[in-house]
Amino acid sequence: MRLPIPPALQRLGVDGFLLALVAAVALAWAFPAPGVTGGPLHAEFASTVGVAILFFLYGLKLSPKNLRAGLVRWPLHLLVQTTTFAVFPIVVLGFAAATGGLPARELALGFFLIAALPSTVSSSVAMTAIAGGNVAGAIFNATLSNLIGVFVTPLWVAWYLSTSGAALELGPVVVKIVLLLLAPVAVGQAVRPWLAGWAARNDKLTRHYDRAVIVVIVYNAFADSMVAGVWTQHGPGTILGLLAAAIALFAVVSAVTIGPARALGLPRGDLIAAQFCGSTKSLATGVPMAKVMFGADPALGLILAPLMVYHLFQLVASSVIARHLAGSAAPRP
Repeated sequence: MRLPIPPALQRLGVDGFLLALVAAVALAWAFPAPGVTGGPLHAEFASTVGVAILFFLYGLKLSPKNLRAGLVRWPLHLLVQTTTFAVFPIVVLGFAAATGGLPARELALGFFLIAALPSTVSSSVAMTAIAGGNVAGAIFNATLSNLIGVFVTPLWVAWYLSTSGAALELGPVVVKIVLLLLAPVAVGQAVRPWLAGWAARNDKLTRHYDRAVIVVIVYNAFADSMVAGVWTQHGPGTILGLLAAAIALFAVVSAVTIGPARALGLPRGDLIAAQFCGSTKSLATGVPMAKVMFGADPALGLILAPLMVYHLFQLVASSVIARHLAGSAAPRP
């Protein structure tokens, strides 16, 4: 049974997944005990077995034909990857320097985690398609971004932590991420000739599965943080502050992406793909990565909060932008 979403919210990009994430946080606030690490639900297993299956399914559904189709547009690829892994961190560091940073170390780390993450796959491709952009280019860049992120994201996070005297055991973290995310994708690609048809027929089921895994991990992370008391000093004002920061970050990165895209003379389809791939960040990859890098930290829920708020806003904003671009490209009667 699908949860009915009012049409007005659907037009803003609000769907059942977003509502499920909000429900998971609310459930962790009201009933954290079942979802804590080692609790009766053993929700922490979603970050191991569940995530491995999730990325196996990603590999199974990944079409080499689509990747080859987008390979030749190298100015688009260079712009998107530079924005994702270089411009984003610079913008976040600039915000921190200009504003004096966020009130909690974990929240500041959460925003830098956003900056270091790869682009989202499903959302950027879907929005590019709605807006009439280069879908093959979006698929290529979103996929390439997630492969690069396996190595670059931990490097960025390790550097950021080192600036405050903290440390991240980079070698073991990269090995865990490769085994948890990259290896299952490779296995999925290897068996794709035999199981691609099954994956296509059950696309809705696999999409429900990947969202369910993310919701369970979020519930586990926020339940642990509630029990540890890390939210006791943070009220509704913190969430409003995170939302304001997310809006500002999305606006700046979008503007920084569009300017060079126009200067490079990219065609409209590539410009649209660059906008959505360059300004969005992956919750599906970010949550498992954060679990690997900060899994023992009871403040993981606080670290993930900026990513969840940014994810919410990027979906709403991207949906509005995509529909506007689609309308502006429609032929006049």
